Amino acid sequence: MPTADSSTEDTLDLKLTPEILALFADTVPEEADESAPPGLVGHVAGWPAAATAAGAFRLVPVVVERDLELVSRWMNDPAVAEFWELAGGPGVTEKHLRPQTEGDGRSVPCLGVLDGTPMSYWEIYRSDLDPLARHYPARPQDIGVHLLIGGVADRARGLGGTLLRTVCDLVLDNRPGCSRVIAEPDLRNTPSVAAFLTAGFRLYGEVELPGKRAALMIRDRALRHLL
Repeated sequence: MPTADSSTEDTLDLKLTPEILALFADTVPEEADESAPPGLVGHVAGWPAAATAAGAFRLVPVVVERDLELVSRWMNDPAVAEFWELAGGPGVTEKHLRPQTEGDGRSVPCLGVLDGTPMSYWEIYRSDLDPLARHYPARPQDIGVHLLIGGVADRARGLGGTLLRTVCDLVLDNRPGCSRVIAEPDLRNTPSVAAFLTAGFRLYGEVELPGKRAALMIRDRALRHLL
């Protein structure tokens, strides 16, 4: 289900030196292409496809030149624009994507591809390096997720909860230093909050963020097989 997006410019406003970036990087090697740039989230392009009840699902990092038109079209859907606030021409979406695709890898925008068809947009980001960390007791290696379901036909059929659980499992399987996954959907977006609960997140509390009051939600590694 669509979730509200925190400002990417704000996400990327903390400038880190190479030495500090190394300290924040995961110290446990990932089973991915070691020749790829490390990034602060990791080599998402190397994460495997996952089998779900809805089909085979994979996260594919966004290539702006290839994916801008599609993502921009999704951002202009009224149900999405209400929470993401990125309606407008393709330049609006490009301004949102470029700092992520050309940054230090602390936020990775992705297409969610189900059985070969792009149908959702995701941001996998280091919430411990995000301004969100000012609003909760962040832990090193915390990973945050933002999600929107692109097509109207894919909404209101339970895909949000299914895919959120799948993506969280991908994060925890491929980020051994990450002990939990964080989300902060807009409290007004009740279908989104419900999808996170269905996916095994617990409600930690409410937080006042720029532009929205959010439900701070957490999925713990230790509880992943119980919730």
